Amino acid sequence: MKDVLGDTLCIAGNMQPSLLEVGSTDQVKEYTKKLIDIVGKGGGFIMSCSIIMEANPQLLRVWSDFTREYGRYY
Repeated sequence: MKDVLGDTLCIAGNMQPSLLEVGSTDQVKEYTKKLIDIVGKGGGFIMSCSIIMEANPQLLRVWSDFTREYGRYY
């Protein structure tokens, strides 16, 4: 999809809410890394999640911290 859209618009999302509810720390980091590596390649990606009402606060912190640490564009 990103190769079709190119630099026309940004893509947002797709952290799985279930991972933020009952996943492990390693699962959250692994999936976050996968999103950044694949969808974030070359920029134009906004990390987000559609529903976080039932999320584990500790996993939200892991997700947020890891996204900031790993997801930097240089």
